[in-house]
Amino acid sequence: MKCSFCGYEISKGKGLLFVKANGTIYSFCSSKCKKNLLKLRRKPRKIKWTSEYRKEKTIKKKASKSSKTTNK
Repeated sequence: MKCSFCGYEISKGKGLLFVKANGTIYSFCSSKCKKNLLKLRRKPRKIKWTSEYRKEKTIKKKASKSSKTTNK
């Protein structure tokens, strides 16, 4: 199971499970992730230590490298 905020793997018996009133299920690896998503309403793509941020950053780097090579 993966954390709903940072995307890291959660081993069995660890982490937190949160269910909203509308039935949406969130799994968190730590209270840090839970607070960032629910209380502070932060987006994982803007937080540097999350896997979503790293994925987006690598995609942007690849796109900029390919555009540089085609422009020359």
